[in-house]
Amino acid sequence: MRKILLCAFLAAFSFASAQTTVYSYGFDTDFGTDWTRTNQSTAPPATPTLWSKATYTTASTVTNSIFGSGIGGVPSGQAGGQNSFALVNYTSTNTGTISNWLISPTVNVQDGDVVTFYTRKGTDGTVDYADRLEVRYSSAATTVVPSTGPTDVGSFTNLGVTVNPNQLTGFVYPQTWTQYTFNITGVGSTPVPVKFAFRYFVTSAGPTGTNSDIIGIDSFQVTRSTMATGEVSRNKLSVYPNPATDFLKIDGAYKLQSVAVYDMSGRKVPATLDGDAVDVRGLADGTYLIDIETDNGKVSQKFIKK
Repeated sequence: MRKILLCAFLAAFSFASAQTTVYSYGFDTDFGTDWTRTNQSTAPPATPTLWSKATYTTASTVTNSIFGSGIGGVPSGQAGGQNSFALVNYTSTNTGTISNWLISPTVNVQDGDVVTFYTRKGTDGTVDYADRLEVRYSSAATTVVPSTGPTDVGSFTNLGVTVNPNQLTGFVYPQTWTQYTFNITGVGSTPVPVKFAFRYFVTSAGPTGTNSDIIGIDSFQVTRSTMATGEVSRNKLSVYPNPATDFLKIDGAYKLQSVAVYDMSGRKVPATLDGDAVDVRGLADGTYLIDIETDNGKVSQKFIKK
């Protein structure tokens, strides 16, 4: 299988009439036996810290609360509900490199499927110890779970997306629930079984390290566009100018309903749809993906902001 790419860019767009949910997990309950957890960090504690479901019972009494709970609140997940998310933190290692894995059950995926999840740092404080998260995948039939330390990725050699790949501070890893997404390609048009892995991967980490704090994940989902019988259209949308400096114009035969813009790390960024134009003035220069939803389905296209 080839690597999961961040985006599938299309020259001619086919409109989908609907989307179906291939897999969805909201972390509302504790992990079942079909989930795998392993801590391959250097110098892990005697009782290794693993990914866990949130189980806070005491409301916050400080301003710098955990996971946005606020004073007097118990933290909630992205989709609402107290403790409805998974988390992992700096105690994964005593000192050194953290490589802490949460591996999903088998999910049958095919080209064009869309993987989404939400993540955030757990602190509302002002001091940022850099965190990093990778989402990887492996063929389920030949899955090898990492077992030989922090550099071992087992059979999870395919990288879908990395949150804060360079371990930058300044809250590059977001402090609010933020959606990340990538498209699956290269596995063929027939669904094949894979497993996904969330890898908390931080160097210079631990209680005395310069990096690593606490992160959470929520609302993990794989969706698939479903074509209605006999309704595969080849009509194109025009998205211009490209490169764009202030507004991105969208022309076509279908009524626009919404847009979403993602940077090349898969992070959703602010963009406002006003009629048939998208305000991109607030975006930094670079390459982006715009998902366009119409009254007849969704399409995606790459554009450059200058």
